[in-house]
Amino acid sequence: MQLTKAEEQIMQVLWDLGKGFVKDIIEKLPEPKPAYNTVGTFMKILKEKGFVDYNVYGNTYEYFPLISKSEYSNSFLKNFLSGYFGGSFEKMVSFFVKQNDMDLKDVEELMKHVKKDLE
Repeated sequence: MQLTKAEEQIMQVLWDLGKGFVKDIIEKLPEPKPAYNTVGTFMKILKEKGFVDYNVYGNTYEYFPLISKSEYSNSFLKNFLSGYFGGSFEKMVSFFVKQNDMDLKDVEELMKHVKKDLE
C-alpha cells in the first residue's frame, strides 16, 4: 500500500521521532503548520491503513509506526520499478542517466552506492 504525499510527510516525521503525540508531529512539520484536527485525521487514516498504532493516555494518543522507513522504502521502490520500468533496475538507471546527462564517472559512483546498499 502506498502513502499519499501528505501521509508520507507525516510518516517521515513519525519515523524520525520514533513515537509521538499529534502536537509533536505538528511541531516538526514545515510552515505553514496544519491544524491539529487535520493531522489527527491523517493519523486515523494511517492507523486504518496499518502504518501506525497508538497507546492511549487518558484522552490523548501516542502514535508509533508499525512499518519501518526501510520496509516502506523497499516496497515503494519495488512498486516504482514495476510500474514505470517493467521491474528493470537497468531501465531505471538508463532513464536517469539520459534525463540527468550523467557521465561515466557519475554512473560508476551510482552503481557503487547501489552495490553497497545491497550488501
